[in-house]
Amino acid sequence: MVMTMKNHTSTRDEIIYLLKRNKRMTVTEMAKSLGITEMAVRRHLNTLERDHVIETTLVRQAMGRPIHFYHLTASGDEQFPRNYSGLTVDFLKDIEEVSGTGTIDELFKRRENRLQDRYKDRMNTFTEFEQKVNELANIQNEAGYMVDWERGEDPNTFVFTEYNCPIAKVANEYQQACSCELSLFKRMLQTEAVERKTCMAKGGDYCCYVIKEEKQTSEV
Repeated sequence: MVMTMKNHTSTRDEIIYLLKRNKRMTVTEMAKSLGITEMAVRRHLNTLERDHVIETTLVRQAMGRPIHFYHLTASGDEQFPRNYSGLTVDFLKDIEEVSGTGTIDELFKRRENRLQDRYKDRMNTFTEFEQKVNELANIQNEAGYMVDWERGEDPNTFVFTEYNCPIAKVANEYQQACSCELSLFKRMLQTEAVERKTCMAKGGDYCCYVIKEEKQTSEV
């Protein structure tokens, strides 16, 4: 039976919830469930397709014309609540209990090394320090950190601010996450002159780093 979530007033949201519940639906089925015209449904579907929230599959029938079925994309499915952070924290606590704090430190260091390996070619594309800072911001924004950066009063200094922390629940429990981020920035920018001024995991409204260009001190 097709059902909809009446507590969601937006037709767009109701379509998304319908597809989440029913997996795939036709325009006719959605229009009937929502009590609106098929033309109105198509208008919303066009927007959702443009935003890569849904996609369509053409199913051929033994007789008659093929039928278009709509379903959520992976991106659309990610709009629903997840508890990855809670699960991760639980696993880390279990690992710490079984193997000790040293193992937790090693896990975070491995993550830092993995990220360094993943992005070093992108960073090495640029020679100017300011370009590297900008690319680091791009990388962090792709991961959901909502970064702004600007030059400081010193022309060789940059203020790098993150307004969101996608791993906040983990960082609140394990400060190693913050320490490894600081270390990662130093390695990616090839400077030891990276100082964290504020930290969300320590009660700050955002994470703010002051970064200064200096002579390369370590291998990338």
